[in-house]
Formats: sequence, structure tokens, C-alpha cells
Amino acid sequence: MKSLSQADQDRIAKAVAEAEKTTAGEIYCVLAPEVGDDRAVPLIWATSAALLLPALALLAGFRPEMLSRLFGGWSVGHEAAHDVAILSALLTYIGLQAAIFAVTAALVAIPAVRRALIPGPVKTARVRQAAMEYFLAKDLHLTRDRTGVLIFAALAEHRVEVIADEGIHAAAPAAVWDEVVADLVEGLKRGAIADGFVAAVARAGAVLAAHVPPRPDDVNELPDGLTVLPR
Repeated sequence: MKSLSQADQDRIAKAVAEAEKTTAGEIYCVLAPEVGDDRAVPLIWATSAALLLPALALLAGFRPEMLSRLFGGWSVGHEAAHDVAILSALLTYIGLQAAIFAVTAALVAIPAVRRALIPGPVKTARVRQAAMEYFLAKDLHLTRDRTGVLIFAALAEHRVEVIADEGIHAAAPAAVWDEVVADLVEGLKRGAIADGFVAAVARAGAVLAAHVPPRPDDVNELPDGLTVLPR
């Protein structure tokens, strides 16, 4: 993950503070380097490959003894040695499975490969769940008028979620939240994380200002700064 300087984080906090001057709503920003634990993915792929590839090779006409002959192994020519041939074939098959398992596990353990093998819908559902859990954990649903807005970005999954509480979600058209997402995504694609959050915050603030004007007794209910989650 590209590190954010303190100046970048200060810019985001300032953008949130400025946006909240025009509204009674609350904006909360979260950046997650990666959502979820995929350590089991290499094992799943390696096990599947070790089980399926040798079996498919057998169906295609491959025989384990071919490897023995290929690498200079002794061939068994007497009927009495039939059991030895079977044992040799089994050991060759097991060795082939072990090699496939090791190579596949090492390949899928590469972060870029591992992420590419996770289906898009799974990433989307995972990030959405993480964002909702954070929304509830940080009590964004307990703001005075239910007007909290969470802007959540998951870098490794390339996913963004914007969750608006019912007090503002019902008042604003759904399309405006897509615009908030688009602003953040545009910055993330350029590697300008702070720029993306600042633009998204400004647009979310405009939405809140249009539907939730400030109150004379308004107080800041949530921190303004960006929260960066640990890996």
C-alpha cells in the first residue's frame, strides 16, 4: 500500500471538518489495505490441483510408469514382479501429486496471483460486509439524526463502499452516492489516495448540506481524521 504522509491525512481531516461546517451530518473515512484473510487460498488451490491434475492425466492416457522410464527407472518384465510395478506406479503418482501441490501452493501464495483467483463477487461481498461491520462498530448508526456517512476503501480488493445512514439515505437520491464512489475511485486509480478521499468527502458534504442543514446546537459526534486499518 502506498503510504499516506501526515500532510495527506491532515488534508483529509481538514476536508471532513470543512464539509461538516455546512451540515449536521457526520462523515467518517476508512482506508483498509486488505479486507479478509486469504491464507487458506493457496492450500485450497494446491490441494485441488494435486488431486485433479494427475487424475485428469490418467484419463488422458498418462501412466505413472512413463515417468519412471523417462527418468531412467528400471522396467519390470517378469510377472512375479507385478506387485513391485504397482508399488512403483503408486509412489510415482504420489510424488507427482506432491510436486504439483508444492508448485501450485508457491505460485498462489504470491499476493497478486492469490487476489486474482478470488472471484469479483466474493471481493465485493467481503468489502461490503467489512464496511457495514465498521459502520456499526463505530456507532455511525447512533448519530443524532441518523445522518452518518461512511466512506470505506479497500485497496487490495479495489473496492469502495459508501454507507449512508437512513436519515440521509432516504432523503438523497441513490445516484448521488454513486458519484461519491466515483470520485474516490478516480483518485485511487491514479494512486492519489488523499485526493480521492478529499473529492469524495466534498461531494458527500454537498449532499449532506442540501438535505441536513446545520443546527445551532450541532456538535461533532465523530472524529474527522482518516482511519487506516492494520493489515
